[in-house]
Amino acid sequence: MNLKSLALAPVLCLALAFPALAEKIPLNEISRYLNSLKTAQAAFTQVNPDGSVSTGQVFIHRPNRVRFEYQGSKTLVLASAGQVAVYDGKTRGGPQQYPLSKTPLSLILAPNINLGKARMVTGYAERKNTTVVTAQDPQHPEYGNIQMVFTANPTQLRQWVVTDDAGKRTTVILGDLRTGVSIPPSKFVIN
Repeated sequence: MNLKSLALAPVLCLALAFPALAEKIPLNEISRYLNSLKTAQAAFTQVNPDGSVSTGQVFIHRPNRVRFEYQGSKTLVLASAGQVAVYDGKTRGGPQQYPLSKTPLSLILAPNINLGKARMVTGYAERKNTTVVTAQDPQHPEYGNIQMVFTANPTQLRQWVVTDDAGKRTTVILGDLRTGVSIPPSKFVIN
């Protein structure tokens, strides 16, 4: 053994003593995963901009459809047919409606997701064994952004944080995401 090898021995021992740092999931893998996600259902916990917490069930049917049913409330958020409808159980009128394309949620509900598109990803990091991707509509960054958190092996969406056009943040933490579930089309009809 030469002197250089002896000098490197403590460094190698130290390096082997620590677990390998988690690596970021490649953006093309995350795009592939999101594009393969056709239907899914999960319990969710939502942290609202005012700090209040809501829970419920989310139903996803890509492309362009999602339904949030809130537990213990008549509130319902539904995206379908290019619109987001918010039914507030406290008011008597119809739902408030917004174009889906003007919300950051449209980025994960789009028919074809390509996170490699120029100026779409504004943040991409590994944090605490997760990959965090922040994305925006490159044509309309003023609509806000969505920060998605993924775990690896297999790649799975765990949460997202939507920052809207007013800078308000809503966090959705997913429970066990069951994919390939059957969801009746009637779940996504905006009345």
